[in-house]
Amino acid sequence: MRRRGVDFRRPVRRRLSNVVWWTICGIAVLVFIVILSKEGQIESRPTISRRPYWHDRIMEGLNITDEMLSPNSVTRQLSDQISLAKAFVVIAKESNNLQLAWELSAQIRNSQALLSNAATRRTPLTVGESETAVRDMALLLYQAQQLHYDSATMIMRLKAKIQALEEQMSSVSEKSSKYGQIAAEEVPKSLYCLGVQLTTEWFGNPNLQRKLRERKQLEAKLKDNSMYHFCVFSDNILASSVVVNSTALNSKNPDKVVFHLVTDEINYSAMKAWFTMNSFQGVTVEVQKFEDFKWLNASYVPVLKQLQDSETQSYYFSGHNDDGRTPIKFRNPKYLSILNHLRFYLPEVFPALKKVVFLDDDIVVQKDLSGLFSIDLNGNVNGAVETCMETFHRYHKYLNYSHPLIRAHFDPDACGWAFGMNVFDLVEWRKRNVTGIYHYWQERNVDRTLWKLGTLPPGLLTFYGLTEALDPSWHVLGLGYTNVDSQLIEKGAVLHFNVNQKAGLK
Repeated sequence: MRRRGVDFRRPVRRRLSNVVWWTICGIAVLVFIVILSKEGQIESRPTISRRPYWHDRIMEGLNITDEMLSPNSVTRQLSDQISLAKAFVVIAKESNNLQLAWELSAQIRNSQALLSNAATRRTPLTVGESETAVRDMALLLYQAQQLHYDSATMIMRLKAKIQALEEQMSSVSEKSSKYGQIAAEEVPKSLYCLGVQLTTEWFGNPNLQRKLRERKQLEAKLKDNSMYHFCVFSDNILASSVVVNSTALNSKNPDKVVFHLVTDEINYSAMKAWFTMNSFQGVTVEVQKFEDFKWLNASYVPVLKQLQDSETQSYYFSGHNDDGRTPIKFRNPKYLSILNHLRFYLPEVFPALKKVVFLDDDIVVQKDLSGLFSIDLNGNVNGAVETCMETFHRYHKYLNYSHPLIRAHFDPDACGWAFGMNVFDLVEWRKRNVTGIYHYWQERNVDRTLWKLGTLPPGLLTFYGLTEALDPSWHVLGLGYTNVDSQLIEKGAVLHFNVNQKAGLK
């Protein structure tokens, strides 16, 4: 009976062990499924969190728009074709295949014109208008590939070409910059003594001073906000004269136009003589010198304070090449000229005015500009034409985005705009303390780590979020620097000569 009892209990143990075994297997499967699902969640989470980080890193260094990210972007296709075609042009010239190089160059210009026109009208290219250009370029690229321009050959030849060009550039670029700066500051030989002659005329001709006193009867116009007030800050007599004269000739009401010219002590008498001798269609012209501005001192103006710094003086005036670390064009002393920086002190220069149009001395006016004074700036301080077109002049092109202060406050893809023809609302300027904003950024750029060149970078910082975009026809840029469409030139109100050879010296 005991043996049978023992034998009887054995199958129960087997069944029990089988249940335990299957339970353990089931639990293991469930654990495995849970682990897999968690791994899937872990893998999926970085996809969401990684995208903004990836997006920020790319957008910080490159100028990418939604259109360029589109899988059907014709603009990107044309841009890729242009890049490849430029490489083939170099190889074709090296191989003495001038016909193919010429055809590729012509097609490149055609494609660039399409991109430029699309950027100007601010609408993406359509397949219909770009189909011919894409097909023609594709045929030329295929033809180039069918020759001996394989990838390995292209890479080797391009490397050799780049090395040769870099060697030439290192020996020529600094000389070119130095000579270019000298030429830009000079005037033609025939006009070299104009300032001296005018100064002599001013002090030797009492009739000129009498005429100026008679004109001061119109002094009320200088503070009359119903007039059209323009300002030019320049030491160039002829260039300033071109601006005033071209504005007067195209004005519908020249008697309502008032020009405020600010120059330096050296050119003050010559400027007064010139603008007293000429009537300019009845336009009212006031000539001042910045040395008379009592508020313009080193304790208030950061640029003047920086001029007293020995390190700044050495950087701009010593003539040392800085061991090649900084291009010479960034060290031109003209960028510290107070005439360049007076544009940030308009409320102090014109305390009685509410609105003023700032004009550079390298522009020519060919339309009536009175319409600028009726433009609604929508609460902004600065009205300017934006420049982020085909050449993509956005903030990251002017500012140092490796600096945390710049990176924290400004969108690298924000659209740049142009100095040279700007409408300034001085009432809003005073409310927003815009000059104080300018001082803030100038004081933080003493070591030149935020930006290096000119007045545009501090202008972009100062008027960030305070700039109203104007119609591009008001201000056409790039004349003498790039190929500007003739239709844009014809429609433009202000033509800006962005070259050393200014309009006033032609």
